[in-house]
This record gives sequence, C-alpha cells and structure tokens, in this order.
Amino acid sequence: MAEKKTTKTSTKTSTKTPAKATKPPKTYNSFVKEFPRLGQAWDLMREEEEQGPFERPTVRLLKLAIAVGAGKEGAVHSCVRKAKEAGCTPAQLRHVAALAASTIGLPPAVATYSWIVEQLES
Repeated sequence: MAEKKTTKTSTKTSTKTPAKATKPPKTYNSFVKEFPRLGQAWDLMREEEEQGPFERPTVRLLKLAIAVGAGKEGAVHSCVRKAKEAGCTPAQLRHVAALAASTIGLPPAVATYSWIVEQLES
C-alpha cells in the first residue's frame, strides 16, 4: 500500500530518518485485498506512530519490547526486521530480551531471545 507522508508541527528539531519501504508478506497483501478498510486503518495507525516524539530506531526498539512483552513470535520477527532497517544493532535487539527478563520472567525472555536471534541469523 502506498505510504502517505504527513508532518506535524513541532518546536523540536527532528532527525528522524524516512521510513524504508518494506515488502509486506503475501498473506498481508491477501488480507488487505479482501478487507481494504482494515488495511486503511492499519496505514493510519502506522502514520500516527511516525508523528510521535521518538527517533525511528527508538520507535523500533519500543515496538520490539512491546512484542516481546506480549509474547508474539511473528511480531518479534517483524520488529527485528524493521529495527535492523532503522539502524538498530544486533546487540541492541538482543538486549531487549535481557531487559524483559525481570518483568516477563526468564523462560519467556529466553524464548523471545531465540526469536530475535533466529531473525538476526536469517
């Protein structure tokens, strides 16, 4: 889907890098073809995310942390891919799992660590 670029007036100087276009999975394309309004709603959420006060790499790390906390393997894989594109280092990505350990527990943190490493190695 075409990505719209909107701007928000702010007194802060932003050093955000433009979002790289990633190729969505085939299943996503099929889903939004069948349910176009859900695809439009998704695009609006993504546009709003870009308007926040965080730099793009920080947004990607936060999204990864949320996926880790939720225990969503597919989302973790997606977040790792997008975070790498945003310039996050493998060490930063792996450390998200370490940071989660005291909150979600060691076994889930190790599981999410394995998902992160799996995606980094692919």
